[in-house]
Amino acid sequence: MRVPDPIFTHPRLAAVYDTFDGDRGDLQAYEDIVAELGAHRILDFGCGTGTLAARLAGSHDVTGFDPAAASLDIARTKTGTVTWTGDLTGLTGFDLVLMTGNVAQVFLTDDDWHTTLRTLFAVLRPGGFLVFETRRPEYRAWDEWAHRQPQTRDVPGVGRVEQRFQLTGVRLPLVSFRYTYTFGDGEVLTSDSTLRFRDRNDLDADLTAAGFRITDVRQAPDRPARERVFLCERP
Repeated sequence: MRVPDPIFTHPRLAAVYDTFDGDRGDLQAYEDIVAELGAHRILDFGCGTGTLAARLAGSHDVTGFDPAAASLDIARTKTGTVTWTGDLTGLTGFDLVLMTGNVAQVFLTDDDWHTTLRTLFAVLRPGGFLVFETRRPEYRAWDEWAHRQPQTRDVPGVGRVEQRFQLTGVRLPLVSFRYTYTFGDGEVLTSDSTLRFRDRNDLDADLTAAGFRITDVRQAPDRPARERVFLCERP
């Protein structure tokens, strides 16, 4: 798996992530899918600071995986009923694997993406599902991102923090951007990210090659026409 961006790996940035990420009302759609599929044993792949995994905990057997130790440290403060880990070795038999947010788009090369799909296929039980979201490139989300304004938030335990966003490159299918955070004590930290925007034909081919059967492709309820949500079964 690729090395995560500083926004997830730097302890000070991980500590402010949730405040700037908002209330995550978009996650209700995934809770509904969990109920629809009757899934009990769930892997939140790329769980970050653990918001979704924590919401599913209690009534489900949930594992939150992320390679960013600083993000997992934040996740562990939310609940002790999730298995938090940075290592998938030996994990199998999941009913459902979830990838929310930008996770499916952080794999920039075909090799990384194909390896990830094969890994997720292997950790699912037969009849289990991979569910993930990805932005539609034809919507050109980066055109809106270019006009994002600075935000300032009061972060519990941290103080006042300013976040600035800069679109740094559009070389399709790759789009790059930078977050700059200014803390009350004057420290300035930056995090550079790149996402890959895959079209529907490529996604269909990649999922099929990895062994999945695509059972449904839906619009994201919070971003209709902007994102697709794939439901893919391991036969």
